[in-house]
Parts: sequence; structure tokens; C-alpha cells
Amino acid sequence: MGDPAGIGPDISLYAWLKRNESAIPPFYLIADPDLLKDRASTLGLNAPITIISTPQDTYDAFSSALPVLKHPIGSPVRPGSPELAAVPAIVGSIERGVRQVMAGEAAALVTNPISKSVLYEGGFGYPGHTEFLGVLAGIENTAAVNPVMMLATRELRVVPVTIHVPLKDVPTAISVEMIVQTAQTAIEGLKRYFACEAPRLAVAGLNPHAGEDGTMGREEIDIITPAIMELQAAGYSVSGPHAADTLFHPAARETYDAALAMYHDQALIPLKTIGFHDGVNVTLGLPFIRTSPDHGVAFDIAGTGHANPQSLIEALRLAQIMFANNTAVDHDA
Repeated sequence: MGDPAGIGPDISLYAWLKRNESAIPPFYLIADPDLLKDRASTLGLNAPITIISTPQDTYDAFSSALPVLKHPIGSPVRPGSPELAAVPAIVGSIERGVRQVMAGEAAALVTNPISKSVLYEGGFGYPGHTEFLGVLAGIENTAAVNPVMMLATRELRVVPVTIHVPLKDVPTAISVEMIVQTAQTAIEGLKRYFACEAPRLAVAGLNPHAGEDGTMGREEIDIITPAIMELQAAGYSVSGPHAADTLFHPAARETYDAALAMYHDQALIPLKTIGFHDGVNVTLGLPFIRTSPDHGVAFDIAGTGHANPQSLIEALRLAQIMFANNTAVDHDA
């Protein structure tokens, strides 16, 4: 359900109302039905809510009402006013969703936005959704997982090597091993979920002009290039390090299937510039499919009618595509 004080309830209601024109797959919410009814009333939406007992009930209910697995918050929540009392329900909804998708009760997990600062204040001990899902997958699957964030639009896919790391710490955070591992997970994800038979990965440098032969930093020489050479030696189609300022224009994007960036904003600024409303956050390296809208909780517009559901709609669509591609891969195997 994401943070119930944010726009998660709004965009979920809007997405259901657009279910026919947007050709999205049937979905259900793990959320508080009373809050959803209140938010629909606040927004003036004719969006009936129906409580379901199991995920399988979604198919019969979806055409006439938004299916909801009841997950009470336990305290009133007003749009735009986050409540620490809601943190256990927010975290619990994620845990419940992971259990259901790993048990095969759902095809994919699509998460609404959370506020990390609110969760931190409530005792949440993980940098973000991606890292938390990795821990849950490891616990549930009793196997090591390497969650990797991919941001995707129809025109661009980007993968940051470091995610929620202060910029000043990025040069010491990256390593040959981290770049290789992230690239391998991204490439395997492109094959399995995006129907790329021979994925092409373009790797960005860290420094301006990709270090300018060491005159603007040695990370490209000491870390990034050795990682690229290791990947190439393993048979992967990987190029770089490329100057980040010339990596994202239309002609450059034709030369790769995904770009590997060294830090958060290096990846997300071009992605959100190209497709702010239709970007999707994908977590690769998990034993299940997870997508999410590529935006935050937007407390300032929650309940005002100004939230745009397009990113959630794209996240639902992409989850369906990834499931179909993964099923085809498993069938071929």
C-alpha cells in the first residue's frame, strides 16, 4: 500500500478507474479498505471497494470494484500528514506481499511509494525498498540474493551501481566486484524479463569526461575499466567507460539495452527527464518480480486530485510483461 498519507491510495484508485482504457492486468491492494473509501470520497471518485479473502478472488471482483486484502492501519491517517503509527502497517504490507508472491499466489509485487524518512523515524532499519526486499527474499528463500535497481521507460533503462549512498562516498563505495556483480544481474534480468537475447550494456564513468585519461580522477582506470574488461572476458557485450554527459541522447541510446551508472542521480536524472510520468522502478536479482512507480509519496498533493497514476499504470503493465517473458524463458528451459 505504500505510505497511506501519500498519493499511493490516489493513484491506485485512478489506476483501477483506468483499467479498461489502459489495458492493465487485474491487481489487488494490500491496504486498509476504510482509508481507501475515505480517499475515494475525498477525491470525488466513483470507485467501489470490495474486500477479498484470497488473491485468487481478484479475478471475479476486478471488473466491478477495486479488490482489497484487508490490512488495517490501526489509526486515522489524513492525506499529506504521515503518521508514525502507520509504519508497522506499511512495513507489514510489504512483508505480506512478498510472502504471497513467493508462494505463487500473485504473479508480481507492485509497491506504492514509501517515505524513507518516516520509516526511519519509526525504526525501519534499511536504506530503502530495494534493500529491504533483498533481505526478505533472502529470509524467505534461504539463499543469497543480489537486488539491483533498474529504472525503465519505453526509451531508456538505467541501473545505478550505488543507490542510496551520499555522493561524497561514491568513489570509495564502488569496486570492481560491485560493478561486475551489478552488471551480471542486470544482464541476466534483461535476458529473462525483457526478452533481450544478447543484452548490450553501456557503462558510465564516474568523473567528468570519464576521467580524461586520469587527469580528472583515476576511478575509471583503477576500477571501472578493469570491471568492464572482466565482463568482456566472460563474454558479455559491455562497453565503456563512457562520459555520462554524452551517454543519454537519442543516438547513443540506440547502441545499448541498458546503461550502468555509478551513482543514483547519474542514472535517475536522464531517466526522469526522458520519462518523468511513465518511469518504472524494477528490482532485479530477486526470486520474484517487483516493480514500482518511479516517484515518491508526494505528500503535498495527496488527496487533492492532482496525482498522476501513469507511473503506477506502467509499473503494472511492465510487471505483466516481465511475468510473460519469464514464463516463456522457463517454458523454453
